[in-house]
Amino acid sequence: MAKLKRDLTMEEQLSRGPVDLPFLMLVVILTVIGAVTVFSASYPTALYEERSATYYFVRQAVFAGVGLGVMYLASKVNYQVYRALSVVVLGVAILLLVAVLIPGIHTDRADGVRRWIKLPIAGTFQPSEAAKLGVILYFSARMSKRNSEKHKPFNRRSFLGRALSWLDKVGILEMVPYLAILLVIIVLMKFEPHMSGTILILIPAAAILFAGGIPLWMVGVGGVGAAGLLVLMMTGYQADRIDIWRDPWAHPRDGGWQIIQSLYAIASGGLFGVGFGQSRQKQLFLPEAENDFIFSVWCEEMGLVGAIVVLALFALLIIRGYWIALHARDRFGSLVVVGIITLMAAQVFLNISVVTNLLPTTGVSLPFFSYGGTALVIELAEMGIVLGVSRQVRAAK
Repeated sequence: MAKLKRDLTMEEQLSRGPVDLPFLMLVVILTVIGAVTVFSASYPTALYEERSATYYFVRQAVFAGVGLGVMYLASKVNYQVYRALSVVVLGVAILLLVAVLIPGIHTDRADGVRRWIKLPIAGTFQPSEAAKLGVILYFSARMSKRNSEKHKPFNRRSFLGRALSWLDKVGILEMVPYLAILLVIIVLMKFEPHMSGTILILIPAAAILFAGGIPLWMVGVGGVGAAGLLVLMMTGYQADRIDIWRDPWAHPRDGGWQIIQSLYAIASGGLFGVGFGQSRQKQLFLPEAENDFIFSVWCEEMGLVGAIVVLALFALLIIRGYWIALHARDRFGSLVVVGIITLMAAQVFLNISVVTNLLPTTGVSLPFFSYGGTALVIELAEMGIVLGVSRQVRAAK
């Protein structure tokens, strides 16, 4: 009984350590800047829709407050709990990916896209957001036990046994569970369809596998295979986006309008911008100004200097996140942080690449900035998990 009490006290002390203050401050700063930018980028759209000018800002601010509260609670939880819950989270995520394909559950859109589940209070929810977290937690939990698992002996007297033994020796059998899970998710998200969401699941998954010790060549082969599968699963509108990306001015009224207006906004900002709230492109010229293309509005209003400041904040957050991963108390905590930070870094890179036409339009939002309540809450919850890992960094020294 005394030993049990000491063990519980140790776990409580570990989970009550100080969070990483630089990481926390960077998250809060980016969240505040993002909420303010939503106000500037969204009020023309709100007025056009005959709503209050602060409609989108108030909703985003409320979700930001909820998200920060969730982040705090997540940071107080001993992150070992997520190891036990990883299978449950992944299972629920897959069930949600199935549910979003059922008529009456998903939102109705004229283009046939089925990515959102209708919620009675919060509006909509993307199951792909849960799938990202589920894959990160499950892959991290499984990979953290990699060195302690015993390999199953095979009967080397039979051809099948020798083949399985060879596959196990080179590590291919080890990859089967991971590849099977990713294949199920890819197929389900194909029916939405949601290629950008699929990419954002594959990238952190690959990062976790590599950080966990899977050889780079094997991760590379898997990446090439996944890329080939995505190309084969491309739909007509996705192929059209590539044509538009190559020359948006050849399609000024048929798909190229959005990226053209984004480039106009960025170019108009110059060095110091036109001033906060003074963007011209957000005046119903730039579609999704408060969402996927919010960085274009920020660049127009705050200029190159403002763009560099935001990118520097993201860079510092990513670097600090990887620092926490390197100093995590155990392998599981390290891999979880690698997955979460890689996911965020991929979102930032893809969003900035799209608004500058470096890559075709993918529909990837900018973390902490793009309007979207449930996505923001989940992003901040993930930051809370990272902070929870950081609480035990000092104890690990």
